[in-house]
Amino acid sequence: SLVGSEMCIRDSPYVSEKNYWIVLHHGLFQGYYWMQHYDQDRNSRDALIDSPHYQACVDFCANWDQVSFDPDYKSQPLEYFIPMVRRIFARSPGANL
Repeated sequence: SLVGSEMCIRDSPYVSEKNYWIVLHHGLFQGYYWMQHYDQDRNSRDALIDSPHYQACVDFCANWDQVSFDPDYKSQPLEYFIPMVRRIFARSPGANL
């Protein structure tokens, strides 16, 4: 079942099918970094390997999601992202999908 952010973006005209798939499955893909510490299969994400969005989700988790757990990672304040969010919502719904 869909919960939280997944439910909010499911039918959003601002989110591509690929990005929706990444949000929907990134929890499983993030497990690659921790599941082995709990006697679970870190490669369980491979059940979805035939998806055209599989590699995009691997990349998202490696390049963005995983590093967000590093307390020493230098990140921008929320204000930095405001212009980017405004640009997304200023475009026509369905554009760039």
